[in-house]
Amino acid sequence: MTPAARLQAVARQAGLGNEAIDSLSAAAEGQIELADRLVENAISAMAIPVGVATNMIVDGREVLVPMATEESSVVAAVCNAAKRCRGTGGFFTSGSGPVMAAQIQLLGVSDPENVRLKVYERFEEIRTICDETDPLLVKFGGGFRDLEVRVIETDEGSMTIVHIIVDTRDAMGANAVNSMAEALAPKLAEWTGARTLLRILTNLADRRVVRARAVWPLGEIGGVQVRDDMLSAYRFADADPYRAATHNKGIMNGVSAVVLATGNDTRAIEAGAHAFAARTGRYRSMSRWEKDAEGNLVGILEMPMAVGLIGGATKVHPTAQANLKLLGVQTADALARVIVAIGLAQNFAAMRALATTGIQKGHMALHAQNVALMVGAVGDEIDLVASELKVLGKVRQDLAEDILKRIRGGQ
Repeated sequence: MTPAARLQAVARQAGLGNEAIDSLSAAAEGQIELADRLVENAISAMAIPVGVATNMIVDGREVLVPMATEESSVVAAVCNAAKRCRGTGGFFTSGSGPVMAAQIQLLGVSDPENVRLKVYERFEEIRTICDETDPLLVKFGGGFRDLEVRVIETDEGSMTIVHIIVDTRDAMGANAVNSMAEALAPKLAEWTGARTLLRILTNLADRRVVRARAVWPLGEIGGVQVRDDMLSAYRFADADPYRAATHNKGIMNGVSAVVLATGNDTRAIEAGAHAFAARTGRYRSMSRWEKDAEGNLVGILEMPMAVGLIGGATKVHPTAQANLKLLGVQTADALARVIVAIGLAQNFAAMRALATTGIQKGHMALHAQNVALMVGAVGDEIDLVASELKVLGKVRQDLAEDILKRIRGGQ
């Protein structure tokens, strides 16, 4: 079926009315052909608002950062946090390079340690197989880099796990490393006598780590007490997984918004980030916070960041391409550094809000327009309802309904 015919068939089966059909059809206007190429059974597209984070200085460069998110206050928080550290140079970053790993699972042997050494002995042959699988990647300076073989204990006994380490250049790298793993698996079985099972990348990209740091002067924070309360909030998150989950979600509010805006894989980044946060054996804060010799607040964020500029939606989606042009980055590494800097800014903003007025004051003020929309306000009514909610200091749907009725009654 064409997407239009598919929509009509779905509407009949689900009992959708004309209003729902029109909404789904309008949402995909100009994008339905692309949507039909990207996913199966496409009937529509869903637009996510794209806001622009300002005030960001990353490694000495002024940068505008597109953020795709439906959550109020996320973009504003980054703008505010970035403004407060401009005087100290903004954000400084470093990275370990665009290196990804794929895993090949070897089963059914009584001598897994012996198998481990047999694999290492084939290092150069493994390099050849991997590089021949993706000669274009090799042409651009990437390709096989290293080998890691581990024996792990499981409920069904020992398994030998082979990691192939690959430089993926400006690609995220999933397709490249997966293809190499699948090409290599039959040879590993032949060399070792083991049965190969899973052969796929790991999203715990701990060889592709990006680091960002920034310094916020006391005057920009609100004084010693606010600084110390923010440090206490960090220590709470680092010690308690219940708090860490929300603390880290705040970081990912910023990270995922830029990942999505550039057409990269939000699920892969989130999986890797949270696994990295638990690498010590317990789930902890992704960020670290300290005070320097002058008493200023120092924030540090270090996390896996497997993003790319080529392949997938990043390359074919026109909005992603426009957002990358807005960012002005030329390499995947440069994109990754901006993303981690955004995550650190987001974390600062959330912790400062929690340590001062509480998270709801600023968030709900920005959320007021959403609530106005929820109760059916249109046009000028949206701002009128939102303004009254802000004056009341209570952003609630029932109050918004009453305000809207009164506004319309006065008309």
